[in-house]
Amino acid sequence: MNDYRMIEERIASVRERLAPYPGVRLLAATKTVPPETINYAIRQCGIDLIGENRVQELLEKYDALAKERAEIHFIGTLQKNKVKYIADKVSMIHSLDSLPLALEIERRCGAIGKVMDVLIEINIAAEQSKGGITPEQLDDFYAQIAPLSHLRVRGLMTMAPAGAGEDGWRRYFTEARALYDRFCAEHLNGPGMLSMGMSDSYGIALECGSTMVRLGSVLFGKR
Repeated sequence: MNDYRMIEERIASVRERLAPYPGVRLLAATKTVPPETINYAIRQCGIDLIGENRVQELLEKYDALAKERAEIHFIGTLQKNKVKYIADKVSMIHSLDSLPLALEIERRCGAIGKVMDVLIEINIAAEQSKGGITPEQLDDFYAQIAPLSHLRVRGLMTMAPAGAGEDGWRRYFTEARALYDRFCAEHLNGPGMLSMGMSDSYGIALECGSTMVRLGSVLFGKR
């Protein structure tokens, strides 16, 4: 079986698993995946949303991607000085976690007349080694960024700690969903997006109410 046939089968299998959860978006996380493979997934397998983790890698791939058929999100940690390189290339940033970063997105998008959709990254387990704001900081952080006119908060993103296991995933994802529900009710006036669940944990994330899963190795094989 060639690699492309395997990718087709993997994507079909994931779609079966997503079927009981209508409205959940599948984001193909394409770190280290070459453009020709990404384009096959887009054109032949119907992938319409991809996510890149690294600015340099996105820039290297960008011209070769089938952008007319798929939306591109930035899903990795984003340094303030790299915003200028991707402001015109992505439709959403999943990793907003500081006021300086928000102000730079505002500045760069204002210069090109664009409103950038963003997700606030939540450090649900308060891990010192990870980015994101804690749940307790969310309301104050939102109040600081809400007035920015070239930045539109669409919801939240989170990651469970590495090695948390099924019980840990369920606990953290349940907490994230409760936070998201309150946040939407108080600030977004309706449903938004909750991006959580990766290749190892997306089944439990779906059960806990994720509205977007970010899948890499389960679609493309191990990096």
